[in-house]
Formats: sequence, structure tokens, C-alpha cells
Amino acid sequence: MPYRAPISEYAFVLTHVAGFGAVQATARFGGCTDDLMGAILAEAGKLCAETLAPLNRVGDKVGSRLDNGAVTTPPGFSAAYRQIAQGGYVGMGGDPAFGGLGLPMALVSAVNEMMGSACLALQLNPLMAQGQIEALEHHANDAIKAMYLPRLTSGQWAATMNLTEPQAGSDVGALRTRAEHLGDGTYAITGQKIYITWGEHDLTENICHLVLARLPEAAAGTKGISMFMVPKFIPNADGSLGARNAVRAISLEHKLGLHGAPTAVMEYDRAIGWLVGEENKGMAAMFTMMNNARLGVAGQGIAIAEAATQAATDYAMVRKQGRTPFGETAIIDHADVRRMLGQMRAETFAARAIALTCAVAIDMARANGGAAWAARAAFLTPIAKAYGSDIGAEVAHIGVQVHGGMGVIEDTGVAQFCRDVRVTSIYEGTNGIQALDLVGRKMADGGAAAFALMDEMAGVAAMAGDDLGSAVGQANDALRAATQGLLAQDAQDRAAGAAWYLRAFARVLGASLHLKGALADPARRPLAAFYIQRLLPEHSALLAQARVGSKGLYDLDADALGLRG
Repeated sequence: MPYRAPISEYAFVLTHVAGFGAVQATARFGGCTDDLMGAILAEAGKLCAETLAPLNRVGDKVGSRLDNGAVTTPPGFSAAYRQIAQGGYVGMGGDPAFGGLGLPMALVSAVNEMMGSACLALQLNPLMAQGQIEALEHHANDAIKAMYLPRLTSGQWAATMNLTEPQAGSDVGALRTRAEHLGDGTYAITGQKIYITWGEHDLTENICHLVLARLPEAAAGTKGISMFMVPKFIPNADGSLGARNAVRAISLEHKLGLHGAPTAVMEYDRAIGWLVGEENKGMAAMFTMMNNARLGVAGQGIAIAEAATQAATDYAMVRKQGRTPFGETAIIDHADVRRMLGQMRAETFAARAIALTCAVAIDMARANGGAAWAARAAFLTPIAKAYGSDIGAEVAHIGVQVHGGMGVIEDTGVAQFCRDVRVTSIYEGTNGIQALDLVGRKMADGGAAAFALMDEMAGVAAMAGDDLGSAVGQANDALRAATQGLLAQDAQDRAAGAAWYLRAFARVLGASLHLKGALADPARRPLAAFYIQRLLPEHSALLAQARVGSKGLYDLDADALGLRG
């Protein structure tokens, strides 16, 4: 189905809502002018609309296939990937010393989002490389950087992240994959990993696996985990491909969605690997890649929300059914359909604004090393990931409803949005884990980062000085009081209310960012009013749920849960 990259929307949110001007004012990113930003968004939008979007249905219908250890991707994927790589989009944010463009994360996030709207299954491939590039830049030695970064940045080689095992999902510390010193600076890696996105494919000549494994003398749990680079083909000194390594895909998962993206079970049988970072410090290195991916996954949810909203709006403007207040016009004139479309667009804006605000904080922390910016980015990351991916699923669901009976007919393509986006709430840390992270590690500063955001939201509400500003101000006050109460709770009570608290914070922050947009452009006031008047009131119920804590939670025994009789 057709996709139109909302280029002006990205530019508006970046410039007037997310604070991208501060990034442009830094020495590191001063070259990213408005003209350059506009040109990059325009070219990426053209690629998405003309090349990637037509592959979305192909990828879903045909899928990737594994035969004798080799994966064949859907028709058109390989050629489209080459265009992505040749356009420099894989290494957009990479270090220019290794061929990257050195662009700000905020702009990279916008481009990634539009690629996800066009064809999420394919977009996953360069996203994995971007995360690995960042991990290697921060943790690898010079030899690994010199060998791998230029080839990953150019898209010549692809990348994966290998954490999960059958018995070790979210509990990464339970992994069994082993690493053995070989005495020559290399290690033998043995074990099995599951759910490896793009673990095997035919898009690139080599695939670089970052693998978590445990050395024989290492401690149990996450403290004894190391990270290793294990390539599909062992490179020669000049970067040409040498021997085939002892790593292979033994099966592909049969998934709900994202059929075009092969998700592999990977087997390592004394495969040759190189240590990345220090021994037993693998989790710190892997979290660099995971945090990059978490913001990327937020963008994937928003990407599907955008695509679903476009499809639903297009359908509602031409489908005639019954009489509306304006006569026999299209269903967009029915009040309930207008409600659904309004919610889809308002939620998409809020999630995008939160994600890009997070990306701006990452850029500012990188540009000036400010601890406050780093704390802000860290605090916003779980909110962006959980809210963005949840909203993707919810908006896709509403899009099916707008289509009515046609929504469940696969030929329309809107059911695919629901199937493709569902996993985003699960991978890179389930959204429950994001909520626990928010009320745990991200509150270890006594709530300083949270209260700093609330101070900004209070300023926006005061600047508005009207009924919308008053509503946002009151919601912000309620959030502040709830946060103070949360900080006084014990860990178990915080955990029990974490998911509700995260959603409440996102609701209030989304309202503030909508209001900020409306102050910059009065034409956006109706959408801001829709969100503030119809969606923001949910914050009150969410905070009430969060305050209950764990009280009565474990009264839900086997009898209460209907597990007996």
C-alpha cells in the first residue's frame, strides 16, 4: 500500500518540540543545518516511498526461507538493502573516521522511523548494524575497530546481537554458552542462541555476531559474562573473507509477523571469536548496543503507528457507509470514526515527540558530556521504548477497526501492521522490564531526572496560560505527587505499580509536548486539544493504580486465578 514519508512532521517535531536547535548549536553537530536535515529527510523519504514500501507486502507473503543452512530473503530485499547501504543510511550516526556520516541520533531516529513505516522487516537489518557499530566504537580494541567498523558502516557486512537462549530469556545471567581461551588471542565459542534477528541471510557477504558467553573461571550470573565478536566468515588481514566459521543457523522461527526478517536459532560449535571489551564485562558492552536498539524499537512502534494511521485515514476518506451529519459522505464524517482517527494521530505525535526528545538528549550528552543530559536520556529511554511500542500495537489495532470487516482481510495489508508490530513490546527488554528499569535504576538519583522533566512541563503549561495549559499543569502536579510517593515505596510496591506509572508519565509528557507544538503552531491546537481533553485524563486512573503497589497482588493464588477445579 502507498506510504508517504511525513517529512514536514519530522522537521517540525525536531525543531519546535524536541529541541533539536540545541544539538545544531554544538560544535560536534554544528554542520547539521536545517538545509542538510531537510535534504536527508527528503532523500530518505523518496527511498522509503519508492523502493521500500512496495516490498512490505512481498516480505510478509513470501517470507525468508532456510534451506541447507542458507537463507533466501524475499524478492527485492537484496537490491533494496544495497540502496540503503549505498545511500549511507547504515552508518548515518557512525564515526566519520570509519566512513560514518556522524549525524545526530535525533536525525538518525527520524530516518529509521520512516524506513520502519515503509518496510519494518527490512529496516531491522541496518538497525542491528547501527547498534553494533556503537558498541564497537565504545568497547572494542583498535584492531577490531579497524577490521569491522568500516565494513559495518558501509553496509558491506551485517550485524547481529546474540543474548537469548532457550533457558535464558530476560534472565541473561542464566546463559550457558561457553568461551574457551585458545592461547592466541582468540576464543572458542560453543552454545546455542535463539531469536537472533537477521542471524542468517543473503544480503551481505559476511555477518558479524556479537555473542555473550561465559569463560570457565567466570562467576555465575551477569557478572561473569563476556562479549565476543564471532563472524560468519573469518576475515583475512586485508579484510577479504577467509574460512567459514563454525556458526550456523539451524532453524528459523515461525513468527506472528515480520516474515521477511529471518529470526534464527544459531548454533556455535567451537566457533572462533575475539573478545570485545574486558573479560566478564560483557553486559556493559552489550547494554550499549541494547540501549541504542531500545530507542530504535520505540521508533519501530511509531513507524507502524504512522503507517496504520495513513492507511486508516486514506480508507476513511473514500469508504461510504450510512448517513453522516453531512449526508451520504465518507465514513470519516462519522463521529466515532473521527474519534478513532484522532486518537491514532494524537498518539503517534506524542510517541514520536517523546522518542525524538530522548534522541536529542542522547545527542546533547555526546556533544558536551553533560551529566544532566545523560541522565535525561537514560530516564527517557524506557518511556520511549515502552510507550512507542505499545502505541504502535494500539494504533494498529484501531486501524483494523476503522477498516471494519476489511480490516481482517489480509489483502488490505492492515492486519499485517498488527502482526508486525506486536513483538516490539517484547524484544530489547519487555515493556514490563522497561517499567521496572524506570522506577528502579532510573530513580536511583532520588527522582532528579524525573523532577527536572516535570519542571519543564510546568513551564510549558504556564506559558500556555489557558484551559489546555491548566489541564497539563494539574496533571503534572499529580504526577509529581505520585513520584514523591513512589520514591517512598519499597521495591516490591514500586515493581507492582511500575507499568502503570510509566504509562502515566508518558501520558503527561505526551500532553506537554502536544501543548508545546500547539504553542509553536496554532494550527496544531485541535490535535493537542484532542489529546489533552480525551486522552490525558487517563493519567489519574493510571496513577491511582500505581499507588496501590503490591497490596493484594499475591492474594491471587491458584484458586483466585482459576487454576483449580
